[in-house]
Amino acid sequence: MQSRYRALIKPLAIALATVTVLSACGQGAQQGAGGAPGGPGMPSVGVIVAEASSVPLVSELSGRTTPFMVAELRPQVSGIVHKRLFTEGSEVKAGQTLYQIDPATYQAAYDSARASLARAEANLYSARLKAERHAELVKIEAVSKQANDDAIAALKQAEADLAAARAALDKAKIDLDFTRVASPISGRIGRSTVTPGALVTANQADSLATVQQLDPIYVDLTQSTGELLQMRRALEAGKLKPVGDQSVPVRLVLEDGSLYAAEGKLAFSEVSVDTGTGSVTLRAIFPNTKGELLPGMYVRARLVQGQAEEAILVPHAAVSRDPRGNATVMVVGAEDKVEAKVVQTARSQGDKWVVTEGLRAGDRVIVEGLQKVRPGVQVQAQPLAPVAAAGAPVVSK
Repeated sequence: MQSRYRALIKPLAIALATVTVLSACGQGAQQGAGGAPGGPGMPSVGVIVAEASSVPLVSELSGRTTPFMVAELRPQVSGIVHKRLFTEGSEVKAGQTLYQIDPATYQAAYDSARASLARAEANLYSARLKAERHAELVKIEAVSKQANDDAIAALKQAEADLAAARAALDKAKIDLDFTRVASPISGRIGRSTVTPGALVTANQADSLATVQQLDPIYVDLTQSTGELLQMRRALEAGKLKPVGDQSVPVRLVLEDGSLYAAEGKLAFSEVSVDTGTGSVTLRAIFPNTKGELLPGMYVRARLVQGQAEEAILVPHAAVSRDPRGNATVMVVGAEDKVEAKVVQTARSQGDKWVVTEGLRAGDRVIVEGLQKVRPGVQVQAQPLAPVAAAGAPVVSK
């Protein structure tokens, strides 16, 4: 009986000893996890060191290209189109004849006006001689004063007739010249709306063709009034520094995502707000020597509208929003404990936020491992390489 009892007690004692050893190991592991800083259970995060600098604030605005000059050709006289003297889609020069309207009737009117001028000149010559003779004869009372007055009046009438004849000749010459429809500007001409043999009328509503000067070319951009007001308040508060009196450089991003080779400059800003969109139009001018930009193209423009002094660039991944909508970042503070800071972001620039308030130079901002931490938790901070933290900001050159 005692041997059977001993046989049951021995395995039970071994099992209790095993449980005691495992429990001791578990307590040791827990002490290692929550013990001194740097323990193996402490979460590791990737951080970047905040650096304050003067950051150019680059706005990316949408817009469309607009010709530098546009001329719609319309006839100034009525008649039959005799010739079309250009190739559709070609380059034309200022003063180049594009259409020839049948000049026969206008040539006849010009010849008639010239003959009328010659007759008026002859009448003036005769009236002048008569007036001169009467002026001498009236002195010796060879003619009456009434006859002398009539001679003077006839002279003035002849002078007026001559002036009217010259004006009629000038008008006939202008009409004759208008039978040549010339281009007022240099540029590219579009399709023709008429062919030889078509009847056109003076000052008709429909244009014959359109000439557009595309080098240089305008780009009309739109910016919301909210952004403009925010920028002006920042300038007044001293948070932003104006670009300066020099022309603002502008770069274009085309519809396929490529960067337009030539750099433009800001020409002017509209003085009124579009009531339909609540935006202001900015106009930039670009060289277009290769004709790559065509009227009506959709583009995006990047332009520097100010300098943020003592600003800090923080990657998008490091910024989150609290329940109130405030932008917050997690930083590694004293004793390697996580702290949450509310920051003020001016705008997004490339893959980074421009932070103007809430951070100081030297703060260790957490970029990687945010899902593993919360405020007050002690962490291991691992510096990230600049390229790994975020790409370079987008700044117009």
